[in-house]
Amino acid sequence: MAANKIDGTAIAKKIRGDLAAEANIRCELLHFPSTISEPELLDQIYRLNNNPEVHGILVQLPVPEHIDEYAVTSAVADEKDVDGFGTTNIGELAKKGGRPLFVPCTPKGVMVLLQQTGVDLKGKNAVVIGRSDIVGSPVSYLLRHADATVTVCHSRTANLEEHVKAADIVVAAIGQPRFVKGEWLKKGAVVIDVGTNYIPDDTKKSGQRLVGDVDFESASQVASHITPVPGGVGPMTVAMLLRNVVDSASQSLERQRQRKIVPLPLHLKEPVPSDIDVSRAQTPKQITRLAKEVGIASHELEPYGAYKAKVDLDLLKRLEHRRNGKYVVVTGITPTPLGEGKSTTTMGLAQALGAHLGRITFGNVRQPSQGPTFGIKGGAAGGGYSQVIPMDEFNLHLTGDIHAITAANNLLAAAIETRIFHENTQKDGPLYRRLVPAKNGKRVFAPVMFRRLKKLGIDKTNPDDLTEEEISRFARLDIDPETITWRRVLDVNDRHLRGITVGTATTEKGQTRETGFDISVASECMAILVTEAGFDFTMGGERFFNIKCRASGLVPDVVVVVATVRALKVHGGGPPLSPGAPLNAVYKEENVDILRAGCVNLAKHIQNARSYGIPVVVAINKFSTDTDAEIAVIREESIKAGAEDAILANHWAEGGKGAVELGKGVIAASEKPKDFKLLYDLDGTVQERIEAIGKKMYGAAAVEFSELAQKKVDQFTKQGFGNLPICVAKTQYSLSHDPELKGAPTGFTVPIRDVRMAAGAGYLYALAADIQTIPGLPTAPGYLNVDVDVETGEIQGLF
Repeated sequence: MAANKIDGTAIAKKIRGDLAAEANIRCELLHFPSTISEPELLDQIYRLNNNPEVHGILVQLPVPEHIDEYAVTSAVADEKDVDGFGTTNIGELAKKGGRPLFVPCTPKGVMVLLQQTGVDLKGKNAVVIGRSDIVGSPVSYLLRHADATVTVCHSRTANLEEHVKAADIVVAAIGQPRFVKGEWLKKGAVVIDVGTNYIPDDTKKSGQRLVGDVDFESASQVASHITPVPGGVGPMTVAMLLRNVVDSASQSLERQRQRKIVPLPLHLKEPVPSDIDVSRAQTPKQITRLAKEVGIASHELEPYGAYKAKVDLDLLKRLEHRRNGKYVVVTGITPTPLGEGKSTTTMGLAQALGAHLGRITFGNVRQPSQGPTFGIKGGAAGGGYSQVIPMDEFNLHLTGDIHAITAANNLLAAAIETRIFHENTQKDGPLYRRLVPAKNGKRVFAPVMFRRLKKLGIDKTNPDDLTEEEISRFARLDIDPETITWRRVLDVNDRHLRGITVGTATTEKGQTRETGFDISVASECMAILVTEAGFDFTMGGERFFNIKCRASGLVPDVVVVVATVRALKVHGGGPPLSPGAPLNAVYKEENVDILRAGCVNLAKHIQNARSYGIPVVVAINKFSTDTDAEIAVIREESIKAGAEDAILANHWAEGGKGAVELGKGVIAASEKPKDFKLLYDLDGTVQERIEAIGKKMYGAAAVEFSELAQKKVDQFTKQGFGNLPICVAKTQYSLSHDPELKGAPTGFTVPIRDVRMAAGAGYLYALAADIQTIPGLPTAPGYLNVDVDVETGEIQGLF
């Protein structure tokens, strides 16, 4: 309510008191000054609308004259309009067959009182005296819905007394004391008196008393049932308001329990068109509609156009009381340069579980980097009829987070480089005076500087009080490029930026340094952990468990390992595969011997996954050239290696329908017991953790550290970072560090040439063999085919 003093708040006071407590309802009265502006008041209502702990909002009328009453009452969310007077609720109440979420409290109380009389309202003549939006009109709607014959009268109705005499039911809400007389009434009529009028009464301490719109003394002699004033409709209004609040809470709970997600229909074509054509042929769902279907509130959503959005992490706080659902990680066997379809399988599995098996399912894939999109791999939206749409919007920038990461990282790199330059070219005094400049003749520490002073053990607050020694310590960070590493990043593949020299311009006064660039998001070249664990289980899956699960505390219920006949034949001795080159006949024809030999790679990944104590399901990503005999071999070898099942999936060509059996297998596996354990703890040395990965996951006999790598390990350990988890960056085309070693090699030595730290992310990463942290572009990169239709603005040529 908004007023200088609280008037007309009897209902609010009653609700706030014992009645609300008795009904287990927490009631809060928000009292605003009469000077509050309309935007301020509306903002308060919007905040309450967005608060999931608030189930009902009641606006105490009237509002101050400078505020639009309609704007205020209309601002209350329909699902919290427990007063029932919002546009939607009152409109639904007025129409035949309407479905209001809430009925206005006083009219609802009137109907409950009528029901208590036992009188059948069907066909009865009902007269409602008063046409207000608060009582008269809504009561008439409710009586009409009860099949009564309703006449609405008011102060200007001709022959009002005659209408009343013909009525079986009389509802008086005209606002005039003792207006309806007993002699007006039909013998045995039911009378509901809604009026609240004060008349003078010298016998009362207040000098007045409360009476209704009906002359109770005379009417009670004629009516079969009559409500007193006070003590009749008033308490019912309070009770109905409490009832509406309870109903609102129940409706809120039911909305959270029952999610109705409407899947988009697929219109399958044979042969399957290109990914971009499939995407363009499908009409995406508006992201705001999708968010509403899955239960994300509007204030928790930050749309980026019509089909993309970010979700506020405060959603996690709102849902922290919820039990977690099932958690599935999709990974794969050691891939070929052509890819084995992990993203496609992630999407297909989500489609099957959600659209066909009735499970609320979220597919979580990484935001694509521009390097692969414009390079040789292409986008990361999945493919065929199991992809994220619109594919072009997903692959090109999405919500811009990678660009933000790039800018933030490079700002920090520039800041470090600049600070080193200025410390090397200035003496202590001038440097200090520039860092803490005098303003209006006085030096003042910036608030952020006090943290550094505290860290240095300097408890002074006046910049002029520091000694020369303290000034030197404060002004100089003394960054040692030998022990502190930083590199600029970019979101494209550019081999020429792997190693560069900075500071060669004459303005830099000889402050040169050898450095290089990394790719902004390294998941594309090193499979740094993502929910869809990149490349194969031994790379992405290992990082997923030992870094991501360790940090989040979440443990998956199932590991899905994606395998293809084509890739397993490569590991069984088949000829190399190259993007753009024709496939050898061995990949087009049945060859169970080569396939079975290659299944040692699949078996190793299954065994690695099972070592974490999680059930494993193999998804056989179907190709048109696969034969029943080849599928049977993969299933046989998978189960022999310890998988719960190995299931053929054709989601690329059929969407979710093609992965239904895979979905059923995942559901069954998710119910199996698990005994989760990590590969290593963080108490040992960095070398021990890297060796555990190399020997247990890769099959290596030993791990060898270069002089540089050993120096870095010693340095990080000395700096207090020796207990961080490990990510080993190596080739994705072999279980080993050597891309030429296929199948499941053993007895090799993994060479670690360097160890670096991602301090913010909280892990160390080791570079194995000649792996690069920024990829190069091929002879015929993907961007050569990308174009823009100048008429429509559509991107063409993506794959």
